[in-house]
Amino acid sequence: MPPTSDPLARIHRQIMWNRLIAVVEEQAQIMIRTAFSTTVREAGDLSAGIFDLHGRMMAQAVTGTPGHVNSMAESVGHFLAKFPAATMQPGDHYITNDPWLGTGHLHDLTVVTPAFHRGAIVGLFANTAHVIDIGGLGMGPEGRSVFEEGIYIPIVKCFDRGAPNETFFDFMRAGSRLPVELEGDIYSLCACNDAAARRLAEMMDEFAMPGLDPLAEFIFDSSRRATLAEIARLPPGTYAAEIWSDGYEEPARLAASMRIGEDTIEVDFAGTSGLSSRGINVPPAYCRAYSCFGIKCVVAPEIPNNWASLAPFRMAIPQGCILNAPRPYPVAVRHVIGHLLPDLMMGCLHQAMPDRVTAEGASALWNPPLRGGAAISGQARGNKPVIGDFEVITFNSGGTGARPARDGLDATAFPSGVRTMPVEATENVAPIVIWRKELKPDSGGAGRSRGGLGQIMEIGTKGDLEFAVNASFDRVAHAPKGREGGLDGAAGRVALKSGAKLRTKGLQVIPDADRLILELPGGGGMGDPAERDPALVARDVRDGLVSADKARALYKVAPAQPCLPGGTAP
Repeated sequence: MPPTSDPLARIHRQIMWNRLIAVVEEQAQIMIRTAFSTTVREAGDLSAGIFDLHGRMMAQAVTGTPGHVNSMAESVGHFLAKFPAATMQPGDHYITNDPWLGTGHLHDLTVVTPAFHRGAIVGLFANTAHVIDIGGLGMGPEGRSVFEEGIYIPIVKCFDRGAPNETFFDFMRAGSRLPVELEGDIYSLCACNDAAARRLAEMMDEFAMPGLDPLAEFIFDSSRRATLAEIARLPPGTYAAEIWSDGYEEPARLAASMRIGEDTIEVDFAGTSGLSSRGINVPPAYCRAYSCFGIKCVVAPEIPNNWASLAPFRMAIPQGCILNAPRPYPVAVRHVIGHLLPDLMMGCLHQAMPDRVTAEGASALWNPPLRGGAAISGQARGNKPVIGDFEVITFNSGGTGARPARDGLDATAFPSGVRTMPVEATENVAPIVIWRKELKPDSGGAGRSRGGLGQIMEIGTKGDLEFAVNASFDRVAHAPKGREGGLDGAAGRVALKSGAKLRTKGLQVIPDADRLILELPGGGGMGDPAERDPALVARDVRDGLVSADKARALYKVAPAQPCLPGGTAP
């Protein structure tokens, strides 16, 4: 291959880099189309990528979540430590859900597969997907240790030279409430890696590539230099911020001190609250994953995500804090805390580059696991009617924070990036009825730029029979904050339709003839509300996003009165 100093050679290698990204995007799309879990095929809660033989991520699929991608970037090295590349054979697939070697909790399966070209191993494909059930207490915060939260899979072979490890699959089927879905998802993860390996071999033949190392070095060198150039543009110094989670036993403080140097950005989480006895703790790889993502969104958003572009971002996470959970602490809903980290990073970066930072948003997904039936919920019904056993998760989001020059996004997942699951998809796989799913007026924080709106959901079952929700909600006691004079977004709310408030975390029963009401938080506003364009306020009132009363009280705008039928004013 020509040297990279040759302009034509650089163009050639850029084309191959783009082709590599297309390969891993196809890998992700195959996973979506073959997955059994609605979390993957409907919400896109996954990651996919290609790695060199040193375990360094070369390229990732555009489809996927930062928590999966950036922690998976660390996990392939753990696979290689147990199964060196030289021992791998065509048709081998390796799997784990170890929260400390993978993506932070047992519900994420990570599969690594060697890729061969003309008989020689040339790279590794890895992916991660969220499965609905892995046994144990299920996805919720109630566990007192990781051993209560589900089946714990060390790094093992699930396929050996193309043959399934039947003992492994026996354990998986026996330990899950949804054995067919779980087994199907594992086959899906392996199949998409196989497809990507075939595409890679075709690409290497097309470009006459003897191996991936020259392309990997080009990718890493280009990404590293581009990232360092962006860091060099920042004002050096140390910037501190804090953010609060509702926590479980008590509120949890997340604190960060960010030092911007010549060629690194270092974050120290000293001052962060200690560990929780329940499953909101965060393994360190997941903390690094979302912290790096928050920094990269602001500092270097246009640079592709890979080993080299992440390397300049470094984290010091004190032992004993909630962001550095050791084994065997419970971690099932680590996203509740972890999804706040990009907002925390932006709190630091706002002091260095305020024109590129958003206000705080709803952040943590509201993804309630819903259960029904005597066997799954564990509830005795006596002679009462029973709905069929089911276990389903539905992903939903509040509003994002306002941007410096644009409003926040309504009911949009940031930082996770997962898609909102369609109502029809949830109702198709479980006896769930979502009676209402609509934007919540006045939930976006007022400002020169308005925060994104949250939403209201009303959930029941067919026949209005009791069911259970394993709640893991946040931003109820601590609403998303505005910036630069922008007002806070609306806090969340969890209740029964009959009026009783529910706890924001933990397994709770929705009684017969009642329904679950979720009011998701809105994003914070940016800038003084009095500076907002009156035409935008009038538009929001007309669209039902802001009430006339709030327009007058917060924006000092008297919106035009709506016309009655016949064109007369009221």
